[in-house]
Amino acid sequence: MSTNATSLRSDVTSVQPSAANGLALVRVTIGAMFVWVFFENLGKGLYTPAGYAGLINYYIQHDHAPAIWKSVMWLAASHAAMAAPMQGLTEIGLGVLLVIGLFTRPAAFIAFLYLSSLWVSEWGTSWIWELLVPVLASLGLAIGSAGRRWGVDCWLAQRWPSAPWWLI
Repeated sequence: MSTNATSLRSDVTSVQPSAANGLALVRVTIGAMFVWVFFENLGKGLYTPAGYAGLINYYIQHDHAPAIWKSVMWLAASHAAMAAPMQGLTEIGLGVLLVIGLFTRPAAFIAFLYLSSLWVSEWGTSWIWELLVPVLASLGLAIGSAGRRWGVDCWLAQRWPSAPWWLI
């Protein structure tokens, strides 16, 4: 069975190299977006408890998210001393993992969930497509083998051919 999985993995990147290149380009772009946002938010002071709580409270007051989601945001804002650095670590961590193509599928899936939560948080405060495109691009990266081209996952797949499909 591992032979079939191994041959399937190599077929994905060898039969359709342009598709693999396209996924890799999207992966690097989404990763660069996360890195950029990290440094932008760092410069704005949004990873401090006051800055983070202020932004979340703005969303709570002005967005059109469901009440249950506003409760989740309120919980995050009330624990901003812990939530703000966690958000910063999540953004820079996902960005670096996606740029270098390491553990791409789990990183892309987490990015999909994270960006989906931001998208819901911003309903009514920004253009609806602003985050929807990166949300769906991240889902596409999680489904595809985006780390198999231009990424560390390519090297890991060659060195560890029996790795679980969802890991690399």
